[in-house]
Amino acid sequence: MAKKQDSVYFDSFIKCTDYSCQAAHMLEETMANFDAAKMEERMEAIHTVEHSADMEKHALLNTLIKAFITPIDREDIMMLSQNIDELTDNIEDVLIRIYYNNIQQIRPDALELMRIVCRCCEAVRQMMEEFADFRHSTKKLHEQIVRINSMEEEADKVYIDSMHRLHTTCSDPMTVMTWREIYSYLEKCADACEHVADIVESVVMKNS
Repeated sequence: MAKKQDSVYFDSFIKCTDYSCQAAHMLEETMANFDAAKMEERMEAIHTVEHSADMEKHALLNTLIKAFITPIDREDIMMLSQNIDELTDNIEDVLIRIYYNNIQQIRPDALELMRIVCRCCEAVRQMMEEFADFRHSTKKLHEQIVRINSMEEEADKVYIDSMHRLHTTCSDPMTVMTWREIYSYLEKCADACEHVADIVESVVMKNS
């Protein structure tokens, strides 16, 4: 396990990925039980989560600035922190686009893609919970990284199929443009999960 003085970094990674999970489940619930009249309320709620994630990231970077010795390279700590933060930002960005495009009904394939994103976020959190013991848990971490990569591939397939369906069944150009943007941001969420996993894999390789 991580030494006590090092645990602040790993604990912060877990907290930040937990905020990502909170935002993801909030977005999924909003899409599954969609009510356009409640969008401003949902926007405020998810922004509160995103702001809390930002505060946690800033606290971690303040600790990093003052640290003499770190458990992994400073650059890797910064990259992990920034990429986890980007994941939460991307989730909020999906809701923002649903709001400003004045969406009145959620397409089923968008909800399918969002559910994959939720599972991917949960897998990232589980990976970060294991990450503190990365020197002794390389096999389990590798399995978790592969799982996240597989989910990202699953999201890619749903994204491609959804885009094809959109372009072949929808005749309204504005609707096509709107949903293209939303699908793209959902796919970015899955990509962000994979980016976090890639950094973890790199850290494990460098420190093995």
